[in-house]
Amino acid sequence: MEKIICFDLEGPLSPQDNAFELMKLIPNGDKIFEIISKYDDILALEDREGYEPGDTLKLIAPFLMLHGITEQDIKEVSDRAELVKGTKELIEGLQENEWKVHIISTSYEQHAYNTAYRCGVSTSKVACTFFPLNRFYSSALKTEDYAIVETAENSINRIIDLYPIDDLAGDRKIKTVLDQFYWKTLRKNSSWKEIYKKISVVGGRRKVRALESILRYHSYTPQPQIYFSDAVVVGDSITDYRMLEVVESAGGLAIVFNGNEYALSHGTVGLATTDMRDIQLILNAWKEEGRDVLKQVILRKEEEQTDGSKSYYHWIIGKKQEEFTEILEIHKKFRKLVRGEAAKLG
Repeated sequence: MEKIICFDLEGPLSPQDNAFELMKLIPNGDKIFEIISKYDDILALEDREGYEPGDTLKLIAPFLMLHGITEQDIKEVSDRAELVKGTKELIEGLQENEWKVHIISTSYEQHAYNTAYRCGVSTSKVACTFFPLNRFYSSALKTEDYAIVETAENSINRIIDLYPIDDLAGDRKIKTVLDQFYWKTLRKNSSWKEIYKKISVVGGRRKVRALESILRYHSYTPQPQIYFSDAVVVGDSITDYRMLEVVESAGGLAIVFNGNEYALSHGTVGLATTDMRDIQLILNAWKEEGRDVLKQVILRKEEEQTDGSKSYYHWIIGKKQEEFTEILEIHKKFRKLVRGEAAKLG
């Protein structure tokens, strides 16, 4: 099996949350996105049938179209995205050392391909969300189709006015309003149903399926075998936790980079840093010595770390709750340093 590493894009490679920045182009869009992102977390955690973490990108599509956002807008917002420090150098070094570098991203294709190109990763090595937004405008949408989206937007704005974002009563109101909109009103609308059929966001289990396809591609056998134990995956959020989980459970290497509470507990190793090149220590130990030696390397790093270290390594498996809580606080600190506003999103 080849040396294969698959990165999530938003977080590990680029700090920008492209959809969040895109929603800022519409009135009160940042707050609307936070509400819908909160709803995404609620649905993901209750394991709603047919729903995957990251489907926020599907949920916001009607609001983008209500305000005339185009694929060019997505590209222009993407052009403003920075790369995490050291990303380009890390990827160049990995490729020079015969690593097969892939990206598995929830992001819209316009942002994912644009950022991958800047990282030095071929677009053929990117799994992301197909989103032909301009074509959607040629669908048979009528004034009344947009009107139901405008009504929902007004309801969301009322929630924003009445409730703090982390208020439990607000959560219940969000769920009531958005369940009605997405699972009843839109499902009865033939035009929106047709558009939604064409959007399949690469998050949750769909990231696992993308990883399976990559491993099959690199197995070079008539009957391709999937060995998650051979894979290295890097993620940071709720959209990644299933991918991290299957790789860790198989004895592979699941790296959580500046992770949040949804991702961190599913990893093998946690890395909190502002420089992506710090991941090289983990990869070197993994490929040259194996999992057991990697564990010892990381445990030694834990002993050497002090308050004020530039990077923090943690062996996640087997940590006690109080230890895990401390690790999560470190990751939250670095997540905010690297991602800014986007750090608060699930």
